[in-house]
Amino acid sequence: MPQCDLVHQFEEELGRKVAGKPTVYDVAAHAGVSIATVSRVLTRPDDVRASTQERVLAAVRELRYVPSGSARGLASRRTGVLGLFLPGVDAVEDLSDPAIDADRPVEVRLDPVRPGQRLGADLYFEAVLRGCELEAWRQGFSLMISVGRGRSPESLEIALSDLAGKVDGLAVIAQSAPHDVLKRIGDSIPVVYLAGQRRGDDFDHITVRNREGMRALTEHLIDAHGIRDPMYLTGPFDSPDDAERYGGFAEALEGRGINPTALPVLHGEFSRERARAVAADLIDGGRLPRALVCANDQMALGVLDALGAAGLRVPEDVIVTGFDGIDDGARSTPRLTTVRQPMLELGRAAVRAMVARLNDPDREPVNTELPVTVLLRESCEGPLR
Repeated sequence: MPQCDLVHQFEEELGRKVAGKPTVYDVAAHAGVSIATVSRVLTRPDDVRASTQERVLAAVRELRYVPSGSARGLASRRTGVLGLFLPGVDAVEDLSDPAIDADRPVEVRLDPVRPGQRLGADLYFEAVLRGCELEAWRQGFSLMISVGRGRSPESLEIALSDLAGKVDGLAVIAQSAPHDVLKRIGDSIPVVYLAGQRRGDDFDHITVRNREGMRALTEHLIDAHGIRDPMYLTGPFDSPDDAERYGGFAEALEGRGINPTALPVLHGEFSRERARAVAADLIDGGRLPRALVCANDQMALGVLDALGAAGLRVPEDVIVTGFDGIDDGARSTPRLTTVRQPMLELGRAAVRAMVARLNDPDREPVNTELPVTVLLRESCEGPLR
């Protein structure tokens, strides 16, 4: 019997044992296609017409179907693998390498520093990933990773469903996956959200004290530097973490008698490139504030890029702050004042939450908040000895 048929037979038998769990046969019947077509849509969507893709995905959504990792393994009810789904914002370098000439001689050339150039440091998601890897290994699991960069909504849903079918639990970094798709997947395997809670969701959440950290940083700007009109550079509109950070920013202002709604909020989308463009527009328009408070370090580094290119001094002309504590911020010129969160521990805590949910599926949802630290550096304080 062909391997894929054996998988589907095992899945069908397993589905009958789990009350109400839909199988690939149910999806195929509902969509009016063969099980082979369902398999192609979920594993090789480019081989299937768009109209057929949509019929199959509609059946998947309506039946709340998730491919069975156990069926794929043809063995136990667990795969021994946990999943991590990463977003596409400043997450990975371009994977399209140019062709390499194997016969090219050794080249000697100047390599000047370029604005925005990465210096081999870790981004937020890379530290979280390492934490997941370390804890998964400690718990006896492997880790499978997928990235949402550049995917259409349909292909994103396919990628999530495919990953969910191969793993025992799934950790998702905020904004990398549609909430409704995660709710469907959560009916079959544990889902842990690396972000604050949304209204009405019942996932386990691992986050940090976003509000308290941003409030403490903003209070320092007001009390120590006399900043009364900082601009806030925000992330994606649907980010629960950014909502908490802005809440802390606003609370600090209100506590010092400043109306936060009277101050501009700029949109940087958590992206270094986008923040660089926003800052350049402020410079060109002569609208730079005395301080720019950025909701993450990547945006703060983009602001530093633009200010440096324009010959402006930090912090003498403009104070710049971030949030995360990535390595790039400790190596920038000037070094970036930031709110450091324990990124490695976030990844470890996410894996512990998945394993705990596997061992006790009926436990109440857990919302874990980890502490943060405000790090005052030269982008705010001037030369430090």
